[in-house]
Amino acid sequence: MKIVVCVKQVLALGDEVEFTDDGRDVDPDFLELSLNEWDAHATEEALRIRERSADGAGGEVVVVTVGDESAADVLRRCLAMGADRAIRVEAGPGALADPITVARALAEPVRAEQPDLVLTGVQSSDSVQAATGTALAELLGLPRVAVVTRIDHTDGEPTAVVHRELEGGLVDVTEVDVPALLTVQTGINEPRYANLRAIKQAREKELAVVRPSPAGQPACSVRRMYAPPRGEGARMLDGEPAEIAARIAEIVKERLS
Repeated sequence: MKIVVCVKQVLALGDEVEFTDDGRDVDPDFLELSLNEWDAHATEEALRIRERSADGAGGEVVVVTVGDESAADVLRRCLAMGADRAIRVEAGPGALADPITVARALAEPVRAEQPDLVLTGVQSSDSVQAATGTALAELLGLPRVAVVTRIDHTDGEPTAVVHRELEGGLVDVTEVDVPALLTVQTGINEPRYANLRAIKQAREKELAVVRPSPAGQPACSVRRMYAPPRGEGARMLDGEPAEIAARIAEIVKERLS
């Protein structure tokens, strides 16, 4: 069984923020880089499926990302967790930012692997659009199940049974034909920590680098980034509960008048 996991290097803001000169992005010096939390769970689930399949023999987990050379760090973390191979789709800093363009860049190398399953995280912690996995499934022509919290699949079986999270705490149990693309929710597992030996071995593994096909027009673009102006802030009210409630009612009436 071959499982491809699409992962992302996400950007986290530090305590202070400054923007680039054109005002369309955050200055890289004010960003921290890490593996997307949802993608860590997707990678862990792929490893567990491989380990359950045929006693863990013959399965392969391949991780793929889109990014520049700095994105190699998240691939090496996945390799240290136990992934077998890693592929980086070349992209310059700030390029291929919107989810549709990223999905276009991922489609060709993922298709070339001819996987039995494709896993992605439900969303990324920086963009929070939850669109890349859905777009990739469409481009690959694969059935898709989103927000998956459990995967039951036996190597060689034509279908997989998955649990997907619905609003209000409900769970939908769905049977899906494989190959399929599943977007994985946090909480499906507890991602393993790599030991020092595995980290060192991951540093020595070669990362395949491919160049994407022409991406076409982006689905969206950033016109401007800025910090919203601060408001007046909170007003603290002291007194007994009844007094505070009465004062709140007065404030609401004043604002509505």
